[in-house]
Amino acid sequence: MDVADLGNDIIILYNLWTWVRPPAAAGKTKQGEARRWRMGRDCIRTSPCPGVPAVPAPLSRSASATWPRIGDQEMACCKQDPCKKQETTIKETCRYVSNPYLATMKEDVLYHFDLGSKTHDLPAMFGDIKFVCTGGSSWRMKSFAQYMNALLELGSATADIPDICAHTDRFSMYKVGPVLAVSHGMGIPSISIMLNELLKLLCHAKCTDVTAFRMGTSGGLGQARLDGAFCHYTAEDKMNYLHCAIESGIRNIEMESAVFAAMCNRSGLPGAVICVTLLDRLQGDQISSSHEVLKEYQERPQTLIGYYIKKKFCKK
Repeated sequence: MDVADLGNDIIILYNLWTWVRPPAAAGKTKQGEARRWRMGRDCIRTSPCPGVPAVPAPLSRSASATWPRIGDQEMACCKQDPCKKQETTIKETCRYVSNPYLATMKEDVLYHFDLGSKTHDLPAMFGDIKFVCTGGSSWRMKSFAQYMNALLELGSATADIPDICAHTDRFSMYKVGPVLAVSHGMGIPSISIMLNELLKLLCHAKCTDVTAFRMGTSGGLGQARLDGAFCHYTAEDKMNYLHCAIESGIRNIEMESAVFAAMCNRSGLPGAVICVTLLDRLQGDQISSSHEVLKEYQERPQTLIGYYIKKKFCKK
């Protein structure tokens, strides 16, 4: 398959913060839900820093009687300027972290990786990393590492590449030349834990010019499903919501992408999300494709990422 043909199947989510207001059918939702949306809108409008939402100040008992109602236009927000860097006399360690106290620690234990800044020579182990590729499945990350091993002509596609995190049951990690493949599990909590330790690992290893990818599969527009354990809306509500999203230009909602984009943005780590959708939600909520078809779908993101990495790798 020509790599160019993958463009119609793989969705790269550049702007992960576009939020679609519920369609007209969502007017049936509870009043509190609409109010919460207004609170977020009003607070963002009064943010002291462009592009950074202000945070409502904590509500005390003494202030509760005079605290603005959620629907009020003049929403009180925190007066602290989030753009102003806090003064500190402690030198920060590197560009991928923003915690000056890391430099004061005798050892930083990356517990879920089974690594440590004192027990391991992290610069020697990871200092040459230029690409970090993450995905939910441990098996998929090993398969990707083997694929890159052959693509970069560093070894065979069947080589038994060791799992660096073999002594922990949380994540898996494989290194092939300048490529680090790390699993992150499923959901925002799991990937946020992994990314927190990954950024510190890049810092301790003194890595530079690293590019990160989140690769994997998704169920398309995964909201408003009719096949869950609970369902409090109608099939008509679902279709109205999906059509509203599609009319707004949205084709896929991928749950781990939000925190991946946020942490890449905060750390200054260039990143992209490349996923393949497994079904058309307008046609149903459950996956019916065969194992062979799904396996071929899952290989498409790694093919695209591999092409990009090889192109960059061969220039050096």
